[in-house]
Amino acid sequence: MKNLLEFVKQRNAFNKMFGSKPLDLTVAADRQRVAEIIDSALSPENLTCDGELSAAQVRSRYKELTRVAAELRALDPTVSFYEYN
Repeated sequence: MKNLLEFVKQRNAFNKMFGSKPLDLTVAADRQRVAEIIDSALSPENLTCDGELSAAQVRSRYKELTRVAAELRALDPTVSFYEYN
């Protein structure tokens, strides 16, 4: 769960800059929101930064995001993903 916690920590730091409420993994709606954020990051355009990243960078990002998604699914099997299966 280390990867998931770090992902949420980074996202909450980003949210804080824009005055958004922090994500809380004990809240089902927030867990689903995290799944949606992961899905967005896994979309081809976002994953590759519109083709600007090297293949190695894309593979690294993909591996990290899928690790986070797997940890989230282990925590809550009811979350739904579109890009991650």
